[in-house]
Amino acid sequence: MSSLREQFGQIDIYLFDQLLRGRIPRGMRILDAGCGDGRNLVYFLREGYEVFAADASSRAIDNVRHLASRLTPQSAPDHFRVERVESMSFPEDFADVVISSAVLHFANNDDHFRAMLSGSWRPLKRDGLWFCRLASSIGIENQIQRIDGRRFLLPDGSARYLVDEEMLNQLTKELAGSMIDPLKTTVVQNQRSMTTWVLRKSVFTKP
Repeated sequence: MSSLREQFGQIDIYLFDQLLRGRIPRGMRILDAGCGDGRNLVYFLREGYEVFAADASSRAIDNVRHLASRLTPQSAPDHFRVERVESMSFPEDFADVVISSAVLHFANNDDHFRAMLSGSWRPLKRDGLWFCRLASSIGIENQIQRIDGRRFLLPDGSARYLVDEEMLNQLTKELAGSMIDPLKTTVVQNQRSMTTWVLRKSVFTKP
């Protein structure tokens, strides 16, 4: 029997929660928009999901291709692409699930954030699942220092583009999505705050 680490890798615990609740059954097409080294893809590759991913780092994509060749040898290399999330080449209405984990808070400004969000949301099928974790100001409003616009210096010394509850509620409406979970925010010793934003894309959304 494989260990939990071997089976699931270092999967985000909130993404694991979506699996536990049966929202990502086998056979779904998964797109990780900003995949890094593929920490969230081990289980999906191992269990035979149709997995696609993009990242701006060629090194990261090389690592994901190596991971895929080991766990799912039949995966084509072009499933994993060196592309920025705002300009991915995957078509519209493509994936049953889009994962955006610790990506959008690297936006430089409002326009960049919206481009990244739009580029990640566009390939999601109607009635598809959007799983996003991103830095927010929720719960640490008095510990952050504004740099410019929505970019802030966090107590841990990092600079991030931060959303808040009002913004995420408004974006949900603009995207014609529906929250299938309430917003869940983890504050890490008043150093940073990460919010989980899970949506279902409306079946009435034009592709």
